Amino acid sequence: MTKLDFIATAEQTGERIDRFLSAQDTGLTRSAVQKLIEDGGVTVGGKKVSKNYKLHNSDSVEIIIPDPVELDVKPQDIPVEIVYEDSELLVVNKPKGMVVHPAAGNPDGTLVNALLYHCQGRLSSINGVIRPGIVHRIDKNTSGLLIVAKTDSAHNFLAAQIKEHSFTREYEAVLTGGRLKTPTGTVDAPIGRSKYDRKKMCVTEQNSKHAVTHYEVLEELGQYSLVKFRLETGRTHQIRVHSAYIGHPVYGDDVYGKAVKGIEGQCLHAKKVGFIHPATKEYMEFDSELPDYFQAVLKKLRAGNCCL
Repeated sequence: MTKLDFIATAEQTGERIDRFLSAQDTGLTRSAVQKLIEDGGVTVGGKKVSKNYKLHNSDSVEIIIPDPVELDVKPQDIPVEIVYEDSELLVVNKPKGMVVHPAAGNPDGTLVNALLYHCQGRLSSINGVIRPGIVHRIDKNTSGLLIVAKTDSAHNFLAAQIKEHSFTREYEAVLTGGRLKTPTGTVDAPIGRSKYDRKKMCVTEQNSKHAVTHYEVLEELGQYSLVKFRLETGRTHQIRVHSAYIGHPVYGDDVYGKAVKGIEGQCLHAKKVGFIHPATKEYMEFDSELPDYFQAVLKKLRAGNCCL
């Protein structure tokens, strides 16, 4: 259980308490805050309030966040494409639409459920029972390559490479918004959680982390572009946030851009990964083909069909 205290300022007078708390650095979405308020986990001056309570200057707000309940993660016989495997790690090619690990709203059917079945439970325990073996993640509607650790020593070795920015991660995406100003470039802009929508990230100087994305235009497609990205850092939604920040949201991104009929989520693929193997200490690199949904989008754009 975590208890947090906040004091409302004069500028926050009249603001709804659920909006106020969801803008704080609690990690909670506005709906999660509203649920806590309904359950009596939020008080003002020691008294329970409703979610539409409007703050007064110097209000003392207390929120009690209960400990998360661990999910019972079970192995499931779900097909998963294994690109490489040995006693230390796996490289998997995650399909678009598959969630990486269980969470509220996605208790099963995830990559972790599939890996527990495939590996018979032999995965690293560094990230606990919810994310066994998961060294890095990609979004549900992003396809592509992921490294999974089988042992704790392999997990720590790979995680250190990510921290030191020596871990190769290259993506390809279709961007909207016309021609980019330069064919190559770098976006160096810190990323943090949006104070207006806790489910979204944004470029901000407040409660943010350093984020660097390098890009190269591979092909111009009228008002669209096929772009290669190389991540120097690995923040949540980094490519999607940085692309929107420079005025070129990822095609189909219904969070940072615009939804497109016929394609669920963003046209973004984790195409290449490279790392030093934790046991052999040799550099290994894996590349993947662009998946069918991505190829279909490119085919239509190359044919001049911009009304997808």
